Amino acid sequence: MNRKQFLVMLALVAVLGGAGLAMFWQELSGYKESGAKIGAKVLPDLKAADATEIRLKDAKREVTLTSKNGSWSVKERGGYPAEVGEISELLAKLVEAKIVQSEAVGASLYPRLELVEPGKGEAKGEGTGTLLELKDKSGKLIAHLIFGKVSLKKDPGNPLPNAVDGVPAGRYMLVPGGKTQNVVVVSDPFANVEARAGRWLAKNFFKADRIRTLTVGEGAAQWKITRELEYSQWKFAAGAGQLDPSAAVGAVNALGQLAFSDVSTDAKVEGEKITTIVAETFDNLTYTIKVAKQKTGDDYLFNFVLTGEPPKTRAPEKDEKPDEIERRAKEYVDTLKRLEARAQFEKILGQWVYVMPGKSLEPLLKDRAQMVVQPRKPGDDKGGPPPGMMPQFPR
Repeated sequence: MNRKQFLVMLALVAVLGGAGLAMFWQELSGYKESGAKIGAKVLPDLKAADATEIRLKDAKREVTLTSKNGSWSVKERGGYPAEVGEISELLAKLVEAKIVQSEAVGASLYPRLELVEPGKGEAKGEGTGTLLELKDKSGKLIAHLIFGKVSLKKDPGNPLPNAVDGVPAGRYMLVPGGKTQNVVVVSDPFANVEARAGRWLAKNFFKADRIRTLTVGEGAAQWKITRELEYSQWKFAAGAGQLDPSAAVGAVNALGQLAFSDVSTDAKVEGEKITTIVAETFDNLTYTIKVAKQKTGDDYLFNFVLTGEPPKTRAPEKDEKPDEIERRAKEYVDTLKRLEARAQFEKILGQWVYVMPGKSLEPLLKDRAQMVVQPRKPGDDKGGPPPGMMPQFPR
């Protein structure tokens, strides 16, 4: 390389270095203007108590949570009660959310980070984020954020298959404001920032317990099981066949553990194939349930009516001693208060139609033949005890 070539190369390096330095100072200037400092709060002026409306919207769905007289409800589900714990957690996280990374990102890169505002991106919704808006009691907008892609962190020590690409460690967020819109990363993935209405419904549901009789179906397909005492063995109320104890316990347990996935505001439990379930309890409460399979998918539409009132006094059990009767009568006073409060709450829940996963109803929707002990085929038992019987051990 001669002297002339060396001088030309030196000049090019100086030019490129100057351009790079200029771009660095330009980005730094933009960062300073935004005020998006590492460690600063995303919403420094936000107070959780000020929020009385939360709106979440993505490419396909939208949900609005509203607070009235201290009670939160889901607007798109006919005012059904909202999960207060989830809302409190979200607001607390928003108040405390701090910036761990700040990037100068052009709008052309928003789709890659899933930060396109809903309704402003392409028709397919690709790259669209989740819009979150908070309003106060006067309707004033007090927060406007777009949540984007979840930031993953590699964790070589995590053996779970879904941790191969990393575990959720943060979330990209677009914070409108100032001369530029700032893309920041916060240290919480905000898993509950979701615009699906069912996600925000209060999950407190009726729990039919202490069941005395359970009737399922109608006509020839109907079966009814009953027990004399709360801890007695289940048996068929009528008809031939030996009841399978495991099938009976499975049906009763399913009724006490039901969990819905959504609430429908326009659907009705109707059609030719409706299953009626009636559960009568030792507390003098009766749950009458109607179930119908949806036209598509495996879910069912489900509603119920609760009738009856808990007894005002406790009926003594057989062979109870006088001091036991008196003690348990006093204890029942508190039990009665809880029962009456629960019954009042569950009667309110009966005004909605619920979407129920088919799997949770399977033990309840068996026909009579499936509730009967099945005869064993030769070679199936391998010397084991009959179905529903405990093995006998020598003393």
